[in-house]
Amino acid sequence: MDAAELYEKLKGFQEKKGYYFNPDQRMTMSLMESLLANKERYGHMACPCRLASGDFAADKDIVCPCVYREADVAEYGACFCGLYMSEEMAKSGRPAPVVPERRPPEKVLAALGLG
Repeated sequence: MDAAELYEKLKGFQEKKGYYFNPDQRMTMSLMESLLANKERYGHMACPCRLASGDFAADKDIVCPCVYREADVAEYGACFCGLYMSEEMAKSGRPAPVVPERRPPEKVLAALGLG
C-alpha cells in the first residue's frame, strides 16, 4: 500500500467519525508516508510526530489515530501532528494550530528506554 491508497482507505471512514484530514496535501501525504514507514519499522502505525518504542503495548496510545486525538481536536481543532482536524478547521483554510503534547512524560521516557 502506498500513501495515496492509505489516504483513500482512511478518508471516508474517519470523516464519518467527524475527523477530516488536513487540507495541506503535502503535509498530509508526508504524514501518510511516515505512518507506513512506522508500520514497516515497528509493525504498527505509530504517530510519526512522537517517539515510538516499537513495542505495541507501550506504543498503543500513539498508534494512529492516537488516544489523544479526540481531546486535541475538541480543544484545538486539530490533533498533535496536524493530520486530523475538525470539519470546521479543515474547511477554514487556516493552518493547523500548535497543539501541546498530551502524552504523559513517563510514556515518552519509556520510549527512550529511561522509564
